[in-house]
Amino acid sequence: MRQVAIIGIGQTKIDEQWDKSLREIGGDAAFAAMQDAGIEKVDSLFIGNMLSSIVSGQNQLGTFFSDWIGLWKQEAVKIEAACGSGAAAFRSALMAVASGDTDSALVVGVEKMTDKAGHEITAALATAADADYEVEQGVTFVGLNALVMRRYMHEFGWKHKDFAPFSINAHANAMHNPYARLHEKINLEKFENSSMVATPINLMDASPIGDGAAAAIIVPAETVTRKPKIVVAASASATDTIAVHSRKDPLFLQAAYLSSRRAYDMAGVTPADIDLFELHDAFSIMAALSLEASGFAERGQGVRLALENRISPQGDVPVCTRGGLKARGHPVGATGMYQIVEVVQQLRGECGQTQVDGARIGMAQNIGGSGATILTHILKQEE
Repeated sequence: MRQVAIIGIGQTKIDEQWDKSLREIGGDAAFAAMQDAGIEKVDSLFIGNMLSSIVSGQNQLGTFFSDWIGLWKQEAVKIEAACGSGAAAFRSALMAVASGDTDSALVVGVEKMTDKAGHEITAALATAADADYEVEQGVTFVGLNALVMRRYMHEFGWKHKDFAPFSINAHANAMHNPYARLHEKINLEKFENSSMVATPINLMDASPIGDGAAAAIIVPAETVTRKPKIVVAASASATDTIAVHSRKDPLFLQAAYLSSRRAYDMAGVTPADIDLFELHDAFSIMAALSLEASGFAERGQGVRLALENRISPQGDVPVCTRGGLKARGHPVGATGMYQIVEVVQQLRGECGQTQVDGARIGMAQNIGGSGATILTHILKQEE
């Protein structure tokens, strides 16, 4: 298998983009990535998306976007893995280039979510849960996460306010990200006084949806002369049961554990070697569980990393350095590609006030459903 490098990245601001269609949003990110890479054509196109058929009434996104971008006749396909669709598309493209099947690939994660009413989006997101045993009973994703968070607090003795530093860190970092949706600092008081969504989860625990797209171009590393060279050191994917109640331990993200361990082995690193971790903080409880399953904290102690201010860009385990899902925003099918783009920015040294000093190895972890599909990627900077 050939080593693969990322030569171009692009993204759009996450917002309520009423004036732009799905194709325009995805096209903007794709064109930005091609401009960054200094190329006009690629051999293949991979689209990560979850909700286009429900929200926009559009399937066939591979051809849909190849037509808009001007990549006629090339391979083009949509990949869906719920909220993990962006990283799943990246992994599919990676395997195509690494195997030698294609010499260049453009990956676009894209989602347009604000054209439907809130209750319709809630129902659409629930299609990633178990339709028979979860959705049929009326449970939503925020409801599932609330049940997990309540149990976690009971088992390990944490209070709700102990999760506040995750959100405070995300909002502080998003202030310096022009592509983030929320540019507003928060404090413990605002966290505690926020409106309740599903006890114990309140608005400050939950990530906002939005319209957005992020893209990257990958090629064989041996062909790249641009410095620094950003290579994909590892890519791993794992699954757990789609229904939370079917898991042996609902407080442990088994798929995160498996995919991160496979990625560490592939890259030849340990958690101690990771300079930054773009984790999937759709809800603050998921940040804690991801840190634990990925080996950065012991069981039940993920919250402690945030309380001790170790997750800031100046800490020893920097997470969500560009705002994370919580403040950058969570356009579900695009989120995994935003994470990839943000790790590349860090390894290039382009993150300004949230730059992690000396960042050379970064990890991105994208979660589909309530931990059912989890993909972990490790990127390295090479001089």
